Amino acid sequence: MRMPHDATFFWKCLWLLSVVLRPLCSRGRVHGREHVPKTGGVVLAGNHNMGPDFVIIGHACPRQVYYMAKREAFEVHPLLSRFLHAVGTFPVDRGRRDMSAFAAGLDLLRDGHIIGMFPEGTRSRTGALQRGKSGAVRMAMEAQVPILPVAVVNSPAVMKGFLRFPKPVVTVRFGAAFMPEGRPDDTEAVRRNTVRTMQSIAALLPPEMRGPYGEKAEAMTAEEEPADA
Repeated sequence: MRMPHDATFFWKCLWLLSVVLRPLCSRGRVHGREHVPKTGGVVLAGNHNMGPDFVIIGHACPRQVYYMAKREAFEVHPLLSRFLHAVGTFPVDRGRRDMSAFAAGLDLLRDGHIIGMFPEGTRSRTGALQRGKSGAVRMAMEAQVPILPVAVVNSPAVMKGFLRFPKPVVTVRFGAAFMPEGRPDDTEAVRRNTVRTMQSIAALLPPEMRGPYGEKAEAMTAEEEPADA
């Protein structure tokens, strides 16, 4: 696995640290890395479990992933705020439509970066996929960039991996990117693209994790055959 070629200095440092620490807590499997566009803006949309999904996806992705983080994290200490900015994280006010965060994400996408987002909006305590919200899709439609589905399986096991042997297997699957269709001010187009995004994520998950998108995901798996199957 190669270091991301487009990463900032601090992201490279964290990536190297993850390379050292990962064998101590898990065994990793990554499928479909070839689906990640080599250049250009991309909205990476993934499922969100009770484990460190953002770290796992960031380690697996061949490019740097920029994330939103709750604004409170930037208010803990000035040094932490500087560090978060240095690794490409930007603040968002949760619980309301934060237009400044939306604008910051658009700027990053238009500058050719990858934005990592979790359309469920909150962590799944059961591991099953929850119904998606439209924020990630709206951002991709506004910036006119593709959506790249990604699925993480067994991420909660990482938190207990130091105490286990053999180490738990954590799997990351990248699916095929697609361009959302329609205008961002078309409510029905946003809904269709949101459903398609969630179905694409579900198709990369085992059946018991697909939640409300299970039936359609099974059809997509049979018809389109995810690259990592």
